[in-house]
Amino acid sequence: MGLTSALNTALNGLSLNETLIDVLGNNISNAGTNGFKASNVLFTTQLARTLSVGSRPTATNGGTNPQQIGLGATTAAINADFGQGSITNSTSPSDLAIQGEGFFVVDGADGNVYSRNGNFSLNSASLLTNAAGLKVQGYGVDADFGIITTQLTDISIPLGDLNVAQQTQNVSINGALLPTGALSTQGTISTSAVLTDTATTNPALAGALLVNLQVGGNNLFTNGETLSFTAQKGGRTLDPQTLAVTGTTTYAELATLLDGTIGIHSGGTIPNDPNSGGQPGVSIVGGALQVVGNSGTVNGIVLAVGDITSNGITVPLSFTASQAAVGESAITDFVVFDSLGQPVTVKLTSVLQARDTNSTTFRYFIESADDSDADVSVSTGTIQFDSTGQVIAGGTATFSVDRNNSAAVSPMQLNIDFSAISGISSDTAGSTLSLNNQDGSDPGTLTSFVIDETGVINGVFDNGIVRTLGQITLARFSNPQGLVQDGSGTFLEGVSSGPPFVSTPGNFGAGSLRSGAIELSNTDVGRNLVDLIVASTNYRGNARVISSVQQLVDELLVLGR
Repeated sequence: MGLTSALNTALNGLSLNETLIDVLGNNISNAGTNGFKASNVLFTTQLARTLSVGSRPTATNGGTNPQQIGLGATTAAINADFGQGSITNSTSPSDLAIQGEGFFVVDGADGNVYSRNGNFSLNSASLLTNAAGLKVQGYGVDADFGIITTQLTDISIPLGDLNVAQQTQNVSINGALLPTGALSTQGTISTSAVLTDTATTNPALAGALLVNLQVGGNNLFTNGETLSFTAQKGGRTLDPQTLAVTGTTTYAELATLLDGTIGIHSGGTIPNDPNSGGQPGVSIVGGALQVVGNSGTVNGIVLAVGDITSNGITVPLSFTASQAAVGESAITDFVVFDSLGQPVTVKLTSVLQARDTNSTTFRYFIESADDSDADVSVSTGTIQFDSTGQVIAGGTATFSVDRNNSAAVSPMQLNIDFSAISGISSDTAGSTLSLNNQDGSDPGTLTSFVIDETGVINGVFDNGIVRTLGQITLARFSNPQGLVQDGSGTFLEGVSSGPPFVSTPGNFGAGSLRSGAIELSNTDVGRNLVDLIVASTNYRGNARVISSVQQLVDELLVLGR
C-alpha cells in the first residue's frame, strides 16, 4: 500500500512540474510578443492519508499529534499576470500603449474581444485594425464632428479621403484711427443729365419705362439688352452689376442698380447729407439720377460716361459732380469663408463721424460684392473711443452675408471684434485698419492624425483645421483573471471575469494611452529561467522517488525466489 501511494504521489509530482515547465516555456516563447501577459502556476496539496488523528493530553500522557501522509500535490490555478509591461516608442501614430488598467476593444468573429496589444494600422477601408484584421472599437462622431458616446463603432480615419471646410464665425480687426482728422460731414453728390420720358415728353419719373427714356432726343435703352454698371469708389473700381431690360423695366430699377453696385449705406443713425438734405442713396430728381454717397474720402464716388454699358456698348449718359466726399477715413479688405470653404471678400470702411471733449466716434461700413443680394452694402455701426483711445462702445457687432447663390449656409453669420483698434494715431500715420484674424478656412484634406492620452483622435487637415475623428475606448473587468485567452493576443469574457465596463481612457479606473508606443511582453525571462531550473530539479526529484520505489519492489521480488 505504501509503495503504491509513493508511486502515485511521485507521478503527480511529475505531472505538476510538466505543467509548470509548459507554462514557463510559453512565457519565454512569448517574451517578444507585444502586449503578452505571462502566467504562473499555483500548486496545492491533495488530501492526506490519515493514520491517526492524535489524542488529547491526559493525567498520565501528554497527548499525541495526528499522523498523516500526503498524497502529493495538484494544480490550484494558472493565473495570468496582468501587470504593466514595458513601453517602447514606435514609428507609427496608430500604435497605442495602455498605461494602467484596461483592454482595447476589438470586433471579433463572434462579438467583441479584448486585447492589450496596441499594434494597430489602417486597412484599405481606412478602419483601424490589429495584426489579425480585427477592427478596433470606440466612439464615432456625428456630422459636426461631435463624439457620439451612445454606442461603440469601428474607428475610421479616412486619410486623403475626408475633406472639410470651416465657416468663418469670428473676425477680429486691429489698427489705429486718427481722432484729430477732419470730420466726415458730407459725401459725393453727382447728378446725371435729365432723362425724358417719350411717353409723356416730360422729365422721367421713377415709374417710367427704360425703353422710353432718352437724352437729347436719343433713346438710351432697348428692349432685350443687358445693362452693366460699374463705378469708382475711393479710387477703386467696383465689381459690375447687371440689369436685364424688358418691356416692364422701370427707371427706379436703374436707380436701384446704381445704389446697390456702389454700396451706399442709408437709414438708421446715418446722418442726412447737409446739402441734399436727405439720406445717402440714389434717387430720381427732376428726371435726373442724383447719387449721394456716404461721407469720408474713401467713400468718394466717381461716375463717368461709359460706366453704364449696353451689351458692351457705352450708354451716353453723363454725370456732373457738385460735391466731394470729405473726412478722415480708412479702408481694408479681408477674406472670410462660407460653410463650403469658398472665399468671401469683405470691405470695411471707417469714417470720423463726431467728437467732443471726452470721446471720438467713428462710423464703419461693411460691404461685400460676394453677397448674393444686388446691394453690396451689408452693415453699418459706430465705434466710440474715450479720451485715452480705448474702445468704450461698439467694440463688437454681428453682421450677415447672404449666400443664396450657392449651396452654402445662408445667411452667413459673423461676429466682428473692434476692441483691438486704437483711437490714437498721428497725422503722419493717419487712420489704418487691418484684419487681425478670422477663424475660417478653405477646403482641406485629412493628411495626418494624433491620438491623445484620453483616446481622442484629432485629424489634421492640410488647411490647418483640426477635427475630432473619434475616441478609443477601454474595457475593464472586475476579475481580469477570469478572462479566457482566445489566441492572437485577445481575451474573451469569462464566466468569472464579470461583464466589461467600457469607458474612455483616464476615467473610472481605466489607464491612459500613449500614441506612437507599444506595450511589450511582461515576461521576466530571468525569473522564468530560474523557475525552469527549479521545475526541472523537482521533476528529477520525483523521478528519483519512482526509481527508489522500483528498487524496493525489486527487493521484495528477490525475497520471493
